[in-house]
Amino acid sequence: MSRLRVLVLAESCNPDWPSLPVVGYKYARALGQVVDMTLVTHIRNRENIEMTGEMTGSIHYIDNEWLAAPMYRLASRLRGGSEVAWSTNQIMAYPPYLFFERQTWSRFRKDMKAGAFDLVHRITPMSPTLPSWIAGRGNLPFVIGPLNGNLDWPTQFAEEQKRERERLRKLRDLYKFLPYARRTYRRASAVLAAFEHTVRDLSDADPDRVIPMPEIGFDPQIFYAEGRRPAFSGSAPYRFLYAGRLVPYKLPEVAIRAFISSHLLRLHRLHIVGDGPELGRLQKLVVSAGAENQVFFEGRKTQSDVAQSMRDCDAFVFPSIRELGAGVVIEAMASGIPCIVAEYGAPADLAAKGRGIRIPLASREEMIITCRQKMEACVQGNEDIQAITERAKTYATTLYKWERKAAYTLEIYRTVLEKRSLKGLKDYL
Repeated sequence: MSRLRVLVLAESCNPDWPSLPVVGYKYARALGQVVDMTLVTHIRNRENIEMTGEMTGSIHYIDNEWLAAPMYRLASRLRGGSEVAWSTNQIMAYPPYLFFERQTWSRFRKDMKAGAFDLVHRITPMSPTLPSWIAGRGNLPFVIGPLNGNLDWPTQFAEEQKRERERLRKLRDLYKFLPYARRTYRRASAVLAAFEHTVRDLSDADPDRVIPMPEIGFDPQIFYAEGRRPAFSGSAPYRFLYAGRLVPYKLPEVAIRAFISSHLLRLHRLHIVGDGPELGRLQKLVVSAGAENQVFFEGRKTQSDVAQSMRDCDAFVFPSIRELGAGVVIEAMASGIPCIVAEYGAPADLAAKGRGIRIPLASREEMIITCRQKMEACVQGNEDIQAITERAKTYATTLYKWERKAAYTLEIYRTVLEKRSLKGLKDYL
């Protein structure tokens, strides 16, 4: 069969920027291996994309910095940086993103109408709150996603929400009344949605066109289990690992306080990989407990170094309570390390069916107690770590390699173009 010609919109697409930009880059890179891709992205990504030399197909860069740059600066001032107040960032991103798509339409309108492409796929932004101006234009099938969003703040963590400066979160649902919002989902041929918390948000989309598909993936060349630390035998210290930004909603405090409050766990080690506004407060907690020789703050690391840390440790502790995608959990699973996660959001779904150890969502103090119990159970051998690890590794390596996700996306494209039902594809999770 001939390769499909796909216009891919990925405004956030950068191999060197964490979170959404690197996910967008890796997904686009994988799609370029299975279709004839024309990638449209922002000019800010050009240098890093071209330095890798990995992207296939044609790449076009949209320059709307006259609008995007001042809006970003304004958002940064309102947020007090770039680590917190995500809702404020999304609000400020609305005008420049719509203009990005309008510029794309101006550049490719004639090609779209002339049949130069088989379909259009918008892969970033991944938030359902940012609609598409191009959806349904040019008489081409339009695919959007994977989308991820709509995970409520747990009521038990109002203090963390305040420290995250998420006061505007209560205005989120107003996006459905903004221009192009309803139109985007009514005109989409397929909507890829990461988890149930996002599917529930898509009230304007035809349910028969919504396909569960997480946006996360991993590179097997970086994250793998071969050569990892031998199973804990009781002699060497048990090594726990937390890897992620040190921000309130990820609750690194829960992992640290669970560890330092246990006489048993204090005989072992906790490694904290990451940086962020919570660092100073967390370091004071450790110093106050006199646990500097058991808890180690290791700062930011490259993906390769994080992967090595996963192979060098015995268990991954990640109690985040507002995790939309949790790519780090899939990376840990692929690296053969058992995951202790909060039973909420994406980590709960990924660790379901015996693929991980889950901490029930409760108050912070209750979660600290439960997390401590789960960590102690790992040290004492009360959890069937080998079985949990094998189930998780099989799940990650079967479904979350980028090439597997690209192949699945190609199935979606062909199903859309052949006007077949998408219901048979709803088994990704």
